[in-house]
Amino acid sequence: MDFRDSPEEAAFRDRLRDWLAERAGTFPTSGDEYWARQGEWHRALHAAGFFGLSWPERYGGHELPPVYDVILDEELARAGTPPRPSLGYLVQGLGRHGGEELCRRFLPGMIDGTERWCQGFSEPGAGSDLASLTTTATRDGDAYVVQGHKIWTSYSDVADWCLLLARTDPDVPRHKGISAFVVSMHQPGIEQRPLKMMSGVTKEFGQVLFDGARVPADQMVGAPGEGWALAMTVVGHEREPATLGFSARYGKLVRQLAARTKGSAPPPELAWAAVEAEMLRLHVRRRLSEQLDGVSHGPEGSLDKLLMTWAEQAVGHAALAVGGTEDPELLNAYLYSRAQSVMGGTSQIQKNIIASRILGLGD
Repeated sequence: MDFRDSPEEAAFRDRLRDWLAERAGTFPTSGDEYWARQGEWHRALHAAGFFGLSWPERYGGHELPPVYDVILDEELARAGTPPRPSLGYLVQGLGRHGGEELCRRFLPGMIDGTERWCQGFSEPGAGSDLASLTTTATRDGDAYVVQGHKIWTSYSDVADWCLLLARTDPDVPRHKGISAFVVSMHQPGIEQRPLKMMSGVTKEFGQVLFDGARVPADQMVGAPGEGWALAMTVVGHEREPATLGFSARYGKLVRQLAARTKGSAPPPELAWAAVEAEMLRLHVRRRLSEQLDGVSHGPEGSLDKLLMTWAEQAVGHAALAVGGTEDPELLNAYLYSRAQSVMGGTSQIQKNIIASRILGLGD
């Protein structure tokens, strides 16, 4: 494998570095202000030609190889700016399962940031066991009426649209009775309640209550009962570190922690974090190389998710060991890392998927 930039990639990297240098310190990277201004950051990246790099040009992307997304992630981390907004899993879900008319209506605004989106999957009683969701969508003429409760919904307080999973047929096996919809968040029958994180952040997650909200039938994504297939596409992309860009940030934080301990014996947590961060960096590049060779992954995304969880939590433990509870930024890095083994599917679920679908155990 040759991880060096081609001439075209090097030129892109240089142009991106120059653009980021002009904006150093302009956008916050943590706290409620970061979440409140993420839409502004999204639109700025897209307007400059640095967002939607590998997505279809007809919807506002650039159709570049996925290596350009990795370059973007690396340079954002290097510059200390916010990461790129994580929308890839929604673009993949709608793009793969939605009809052309639906894609042309919604993907351009999703990609350029002029329309904000949230994902209505998890519920208070249906997180990792997503197939047990109880939110319903009942046909009423040319629309569906939605009743239910979603939770851990990122950006729900600012979203214009929600990619929603709801049960449309209670009389079939639970995986087959779920459908997907594009639901307007600006209508009666929708209540958004913020959730305060233990770090103090209130703008990242919310819970959404649907009480008679309506969605036109032609805004169903795919056919009735095809919501589970869309869900698997979405969580599959959500679990791949190659599309999330976190590995560069883990490595940068490890280097910063090492600099803070210079001249004294570093804690053993920092050494292990360095190993985990480098392991993930090389794994992401292997996945990228496979993508460039046309290899697609299914349940292997669970391996990616476990590796990412281990790396982030190792870095979080190192941050706590170096900064203790006196440094708010390092404490927040530790606190946030604890959620990684739950969000996007728990580690236990990932291990079950690996055991059954990759190793064939239990057959």
